[in-house]
Amino acid sequence: MLCLQNAYLSFLLVFFNLYVLFLFMLFFCSLCVQPIPLLRTQRCRSLTLSQEQVSCLLANAFFCTFPRRNAQRTEFSNYPDINFSRLFEGSSQSKQEKLKTLLWYFRRITQQRPAGLITYTRQCLQRLPSWSSSEKQFSKLRISCEGTIEEQGYGMLQVDFANRFVGGGVTGSGLVQEEIRFLINPELIAARLFTEALEDNECLIITGTEQFSRYSGYSDTYRWDGNHDDQMPRDEWQRRCTEIVAIDALHYRNFLEQFHPEYMSRELNKAFCGFVRPGVQTENLSTVATGNWGCGAFGGDTRLKAVLQMMAAAEAERDLMYFTFGDADLLRDIHHIHTLFTDTHATVGKRHTHTHTHTHSLSLTSELRVFVQCVHQSLFLLYAFDHHLFNSSALTEKINEVFLK
Repeated sequence: MLCLQNAYLSFLLVFFNLYVLFLFMLFFCSLCVQPIPLLRTQRCRSLTLSQEQVSCLLANAFFCTFPRRNAQRTEFSNYPDINFSRLFEGSSQSKQEKLKTLLWYFRRITQQRPAGLITYTRQCLQRLPSWSSSEKQFSKLRISCEGTIEEQGYGMLQVDFANRFVGGGVTGSGLVQEEIRFLINPELIAARLFTEALEDNECLIITGTEQFSRYSGYSDTYRWDGNHDDQMPRDEWQRRCTEIVAIDALHYRNFLEQFHPEYMSRELNKAFCGFVRPGVQTENLSTVATGNWGCGAFGGDTRLKAVLQMMAAAEAERDLMYFTFGDADLLRDIHHIHTLFTDTHATVGKRHTHTHTHTHSLSLTSELRVFVQCVHQSLFLLYAFDHHLFNSSALTEKINEVFLK
């Protein structure tokens, strides 16, 4: 009983301090003295806010004060929702754990106000690579079956497996990779206030957010697991040296769609947009920490996505750190694929040509052409590294032998 009373009193204290923070912004407006610019579609733009400003914005989100953000037919219909109203609906365990994580953030920042800066950058690429003519060699690859992007990806460019509405279901029922990252680094949630939905040639780069919580589990098993003391150093702008990039994968209605050249090109360009930094010298580019981007609920094939990210990283001249999240078979397969590419000195252009040749050369109906492309990809992954089937004629023979008798 005493434990419950202490928890209740602790909650009241956090709530009171949060309300004071909300009133401070509402009536004194000393932290946000002008309207916050919007990061609109097809416009490259950066916005830098202090952590204290972000905390005030999130306090307002908690109290659901942002107008015209809950309706579908407003000028903000192409923006994510920001108010926390949906978090207060129902009593599911997952929403309770979400609120625990967010309330811990509010407790931390009301006890000691943070003093750093955070930069939100919308990157839009108007010129994309000519993939088939690329002479770039595949870059270095490290693979780990254990660990997470946020922990073992220390000092790297960390990929957020994003929804085109950044943050996905963080203010609702979603609780997978992106939502978890937005919960333990709540300053990411502020991006939902001003970031319009991402287009195919766009990404969102966030530099300087702080991790406040630890967690365990995933999706339905997610649990807040206590305080996290972020030891990441700050740069000359007083931003934490944590760089996160939000890139949204396509959501496939059926498994075969993703092997169509149009969709593969889209994912390749999206990953490249997230990895490339125009004007930055190669030696100043960190390794990309990523994993099964766009797989799981979005229906992506893990091995295909790994190959596409290898190609994008090579074109962007960055090394890759790939987390398979406990999948030892996937680790082995990705290692074999990368070894095959490097041992044969394959270029990005050659690999791109191989993935597209068969769908354009075979005289088949469009539906069967997509199916054969899927078979081609699967056979490449299953047979290439054991039987050295790197040339297209050998692959075609194997397709005919197994599937087109």
